[in-house]
Amino acid sequence: MGDGLNFTRMDDDDFISKTRRKRQMHELQAVGARLVALSTDSLANLELPEHLREAVVEARRITKHEARRRQLQYIGRIMRDIDAAPIVDQLDALAAPSKRQTALLHVAERWRQEMLEDASAVERFAKEYPGADADRLRALATAAADEKRRGHAPRSFRQLFHALNSMLQEHARKHS
Repeated sequence: MGDGLNFTRMDDDDFISKTRRKRQMHELQAVGARLVALSTDSLANLELPEHLREAVVEARRITKHEARRRQLQYIGRIMRDIDAAPIVDQLDALAAPSKRQTALLHVAERWRQEMLEDASAVERFAKEYPGADADRLRALATAAADEKRRGHAPRSFRQLFHALNSMLQEHARKHS
């Protein structure tokens, strides 16, 4: 190269395209938006660098669209200088239902199905979970079966599930 220009070869690891850098910045801004959307309690429970926490709290106070957008960009810039992976992991853990919650939902679904198929299931449930309102469950199960038979909207079917789920959740809270 005799034109006097000095070209040095960059390793692929050292070179990040402008497109990739913009995509990373947008991803960090999206993480910042997730932080801003958290409840005060959830945000307080996360392990964050203090300057990031302050920027997130400030963004929550901003109501004007453009100012909020700039604050999210600022949060993204802050996050470029820190390892965002642990923060994303914490956010994902908050967003995902726990294994226990999922298991309780499956238990509620199983009980609902049993109550629709067998009238004695309500009594078994009431025996296993003292304090359950057997009369209400029986009425909901009967109404849900009737809805299904008539082809009506599954209103009682959903109510039965919600009633079972809330009883199971309450029982789990008391016995944890």
